[in-house]
Amino acid sequence: MRTRGRTAQRLVPAGEVDPAGLDRLLAADPVAHAFVAAHVDAHRAGTGSRVPPVVGTAGPDGGLAGACWVGTNVVPVALDEEGLDLVADHLRRGGSRHASVFGPADLVLGLWSRLERSWPRPFDVRPVQPLLAIDHDPVPAPHPGVRVATAADVPAVLPASAAMFEEEVGYSPYSGGDRSYRDRVAALVESGSCLVLTDGRGRVVFKADLGSVARGVAQVQGVWIDPAHRGRGLAVPCMAAAVRLARRRTPVVSLYVNDYNAPALATYRRVGFERVGTFATVLL
Repeated sequence: MRTRGRTAQRLVPAGEVDPAGLDRLLAADPVAHAFVAAHVDAHRAGTGSRVPPVVGTAGPDGGLAGACWVGTNVVPVALDEEGLDLVADHLRRGGSRHASVFGPADLVLGLWSRLERSWPRPFDVRPVQPLLAIDHDPVPAPHPGVRVATAADVPAVLPASAAMFEEEVGYSPYSGGDRSYRDRVAALVESGSCLVLTDGRGRVVFKADLGSVARGVAQVQGVWIDPAHRGRGLAVPCMAAAVRLARRRTPVVSLYVNDYNAPALATYRRVGFERVGTFATVLL
């Protein structure tokens, strides 16, 4: 589908996307594009295929006008109306084999409006997810017990991570088998990207993951407090500690949260996060 009256664009397949052009698009909003930037950098460094699964759009001059990550998740970077048409056509041809579509709300919802009639009904659509960021140490005192998890913590981190996942998306991360999820959690821990507070028995009380770290931004995900410890004033000091630890790696820390999660939004405001955009997620 092409939009009449616009300059004709063409789809640029993965492997032909200009690296410099992609870097330019990613640099336009490092916070919003942290996930894609981190995965592009990993591919370029030789983790798996060196060709990132990014399709692009280009105008008559050949310059890269837009881009979209098309992997397990679909994550649009920069697409105008014609670019959304082109990427939607590409995705329809490939079939619905993705776990989610997420990213800047206008792009995600624009893409989904073009796909919803041909793809299966989604598990959930979350149209408003405030994107937050902080570029300074938080004012509240950090909890002194929050630390970077070690390999010895993996047996305790796994059930905490699974509980967080099921609470957030509504089904078990083990539904398709447990090996890949266990490997993913272990890899986060091994890379120093899992932050935890444990009790005297070694059980995880609080956790947060640095899911994407790239180009000056660390995107936090998987924030969770054991239900038995909620309401005890742990959220703010634990998140303050997580931000301080994350800022040892990057100057900016970001995350996105469902707009209906009022307690989480209040916590992040107290820590010092400010809203810098809006994400949306379609869970497939």
